[in-house]
This record gives sequence, structure tokens and C-alpha cells, in this order.
Amino acid sequence: MKPLIELNKLSKIYHMGDAVVRAADEITFKIFEGEFVAIVGQSGSGKSTCMNIIGCLDVPTSGEYLLNGRNVGSMDDRELAQIRNKMIGFIFQQYNLLPKLNVIENVELSMFYAGLSDKEMRERALKSLDRVGLSGKLKNYPNQLSGGQQQRVSIARALAGNPSVILADEPTGALDSKTGIEVLELLKELHKDGNTIVLITHDNSIAMQAQRIIRLQDGRVMHDSQTSEETASNASMEELTS
Repeated sequence: MKPLIELNKLSKIYHMGDAVVRAADEITFKIFEGEFVAIVGQSGSGKSTCMNIIGCLDVPTSGEYLLNGRNVGSMDDRELAQIRNKMIGFIFQQYNLLPKLNVIENVELSMFYAGLSDKEMRERALKSLDRVGLSGKLKNYPNQLSGGQQQRVSIARALAGNPSVILADEPTGALDSKTGIEVLELLKELHKDGNTIVLITHDNSIAMQAQRIIRLQDGRVMHDSQTSEETASNASMEELTS
């Protein structure tokens, strides 16, 4: 089976004066369709660099990033924008909702450049908002929602474009522990429905809720293994609530 995401000796190097910073240092891994993978590491580990490259927000200095067999590293800005629009669904820590748009308008906006009719955008938005339990909040504005509800809008926005990959960047980072658990459970449900999810986090207890963990340190892959269901279920829901 062909991997959906494939990084081959991928490096990202920054020159800061005379210093050379290897934010990613020959990272190699594969992610297959339908997996739920956590990329975990502390500040400076390279996880944010990895996320930006997987999300087509940046390109590698060397090595390859293949998304569904296509070499993303060789694409220009226009091609990268098309990939972001059609293949990647983003969930951000701070939600990134537009305050002057209501819930359904925020979700529809994510599909604006996808060439869909107004009717299809509305149908997709309604379906994805129903999926995250917000069909009763369509006309509410972000400031009328709790943090957990705003994150659910962010998840609905990611789902509406029918992306190949849902890329979640610290999705519980701005939430209280109870609401964070609810968001993680929703991500696990989306995974069970067949969605491919890549979760970026610094928190081991959150990473343990994924199917597989890729651990980064100093820009390198230090560990890559499956988490058993037993380990994941026992992991740390207590830690998450402590």
C-alpha cells in the first residue's frame, strides 16, 4: 500500500548569522491512509517544522516530502496553496475563527476557493457541523461560544473540505482538561470513521490517545511505535484531568 505521507531524509536548515540551525535533520517516516498519528516533542524538537512541511506551509531544504505520491518540495506557491485547500484540513490551537462571521459562515469560508457552488458549500458545512454536535449553533458568533465549541467549529471547518489529512496542532492547548478530553474523544471518533489524523503535541498523555507515536528530539526521529488500545485507554485520562 502506498503511503499517504512520506518523508525521506527530510531536512530544514536555517542560517541565523554565522549559526546553522537544523530544525529538521534527515527525518524519515511514512503515514498511511486511515492512521491516527501523534508527532510529539518538546520545544525545539522539530515538531512545528514537521507540521509546517506536512501542511504545505513550508518546504524542506533537502530530502523529500511526498503527499499521496506527489513531491511537495518541488511545488511553487500556487501549487502549495491548492494542496492546502484541497487535501489538508487544519485544526489550530487558537481556533482561528473570524469574529465577524457566524458559525456556518466560518465553516463555509474554508471552501471558498475550492470551486464549489453556494449550495454545496452550505450542505457540506451543515453536515460537518452536525457531525461535531453544533447544528443548533449555526447563527452564533465565536464570542457567543465556549472554547470547546469554538474548537468544534474549527474541527467542522477542517472536515468540510473532505481533506485527505486532518492536521491538528495542539488542539487541546487552549482548553480546560474536561473540554480537552471531549475534543480528543471527537478526534478518535473521526479516526474510527476512516479519517487520517496527524496530531502535533508536546504532551505525552495526549499523544498516547493516538494509534501511533512519532517522537522527535533535536530535529530527529527518536522513536516511532504503535500504542496499544489498552495502553491508550489507560493512559492518562487521569493525567489529563489532573
